[in-house]
Amino acid sequence: MDLKGLVDKAKNTLRGNPHLIEKGGSYIDKATGGKYAGHVDKAQDAVKKAVGAESSNDPNSQPPQRNPQNPTQQNPTQQNPNPPQQ
Repeated sequence: MDLKGLVDKAKNTLRGNPHLIEKGGSYIDKATGGKYAGHVDKAQDAVKKAVGAESSNDPNSQPPQRNPQNPTQQNPTQQNPNPPQQ
């Protein structure tokens, strides 16, 4: 795989998993004691914009759910195939 292919693969991964951008920023904040938190936030926003990821300012947002039958397809409404019996 050439460099362009690797970059495209990274963009696609981050576009589909924007929580990884937040996770990376949190790791940097922890490692630096939050000293550069403002810069990290700006970098995260720039990465989200560059890869076309949705911007999420909600700290309680969850990563997207994946469909186990098709891992590349998002399934935001997971359904229980065996509902509880009453």
